[in-house]
Amino acid sequence: MSSSPTPDRDRQPTTAHLGWAPGAGLDIVAGGLLVAMPVLLDPNFRHAVVFILEHSPDGTVGVILNRPSEVTLQHVLPTWAPLATGSEFFHDGGPCQTDAALCLARGDLLDARAGIDGGRAELASVGLKPTSAGVYLADLDVEPVPSAALVNDIRVFAGYAGWSADQLSAEIAEGAWLCLPSVPKDVFTTTPATLWRNVLSRQRSPLGILRSAPEDPALN
Repeated sequence: MSSSPTPDRDRQPTTAHLGWAPGAGLDIVAGGLLVAMPVLLDPNFRHAVVFILEHSPDGTVGVILNRPSEVTLQHVLPTWAPLATGSEFFHDGGPCQTDAALCLARGDLLDARAGIDGGRAELASVGLKPTSAGVYLADLDVEPVPSAALVNDIRVFAGYAGWSADQLSAEIAEGAWLCLPSVPKDVFTTTPATLWRNVLSRQRSPLGILRSAPEDPALN
C-alpha cells in the first residue's frame, strides 16, 4: 500500500483563537490517531478520527474509523462477513481509492502468535500483518479460512486517507488535527457516532474540553 495525496482540503483558520496549541498531542506515528479539530470543515474529515497505518518521509496513510456506510460485507465479501462480529457494514475509510477495500483484524490468538519467535512469519503466511498493538492488517486476497481461528473481529474499509510528504505536518501546524494515542477498541468501535467525543473525553484538560465543542465552531 502506498500513500497518495488526498483532494485539496478547505483551508480553515487555526485553533489559536480557541486557546488550543496547534499540533498539540503526540507526533505522527503508525498506530496512533488523528483527531479532526472543530475548525476542520472539509466534509471528508469533519469530526473524523483517523487510524494511522503508515507514516514515513514519503507521506502518511490511514483510515477514518467513524464513517460507517450502508453497504453490508455479506453483499460484497461473503466469505469474510462472518468474521465481522462488531459491524456488518463497510466503513468509508477516506477519499482515496474508494473502489479498494482494506481490512483490519484483532484477536487474542493473533496477539499470542505475534509475541513468539517466528510468530509474525506464521501470521504473514495467512495474510496477517501487525500494524500496532492489537491491530492487524488482513489481506483480503487470501481466503479467510486459515486465519479464521485466530481472528475475533474484522473491520473493512472502502478507500483510505492519504497525505503526501509534509502535507499532514502542515495541516497539523495549522491546527486542523490532533495526534493522539489509540487503543484497539477505537478501531473496532461499535458506536462510531460517538467515537470523536469519546476519544477526546479520555484526554487530560484542556484537550478533553474539546469534546463539548459545538458542531459549528463559529457559534462558540
